[in-house]
Amino acid sequence: MADPRKEPEILDTIRSKLDTALVSDALDDLGAHEQVMRSNIRPVYDGATVLGYAYPAITVEMYEVGDEGYPGMPETVDSLKPNDVLVLGGHRPSHACIWGDLVSVAAKARRANGAVIDGNTRDIHEIIKLQFPVFSSGIGIATPLGRARVSAHGCPVRCGGVLVNAGDIVFGDINGVVVIPRELVTEVIPLALKREKGEETLRSKLLKGELMRSAQPKDSDSRWL
Repeated sequence: MADPRKEPEILDTIRSKLDTALVSDALDDLGAHEQVMRSNIRPVYDGATVLGYAYPAITVEMYEVGDEGYPGMPETVDSLKPNDVLVLGGHRPSHACIWGDLVSVAAKARRANGAVIDGNTRDIHEIIKLQFPVFSSGIGIATPLGRARVSAHGCPVRCGGVLVNAGDIVFGDINGVVVIPRELVTEVIPLALKREKGEETLRSKLLKGELMRSAQPKDSDSRWL
């Protein structure tokens, strides 16, 4: 199985030349049609972009206050490596927040690149000050104390409807979040770059007033949207 970490230029290429829509289209070309997270998982502040290697974790509800304030979360954050993105999914507590500013500070200190949370996030003002990219399905107030715990980490998790494995590439921008399976990374990037080039050519023709039905060649890799 390919290990994207051995090719650090991959992240630089994605960051500088691609967006999530182009990557999603390239994944569709390869038959990977279930790699885009639900549209309600959004950046918690304007301009946030997240890109890195997935470190998945599973949250579950709990119904009593134990000896630990947020069981499993300290060990999870302490396990993050540089360029990781924590992907937190599983059974979403309906009310409790499962992410906030203190875990963001700790994750950034570990040189993680961000977090993608299928659940509520709080402390948004502090996260904005920190400029730590967080994508979340909701914003709230309630602490996880007695309401949520991390049951496992470093294992596959379903987040935003996408099955995420450790080492997959997670990419989020204003459009949404897409997950590139680690075994497809070396195929997806060239396809996405080819699409970007084709779309730039098509965009130039359309700006000059050429009709859509004649501007796009039959063998074009550009999308119609």
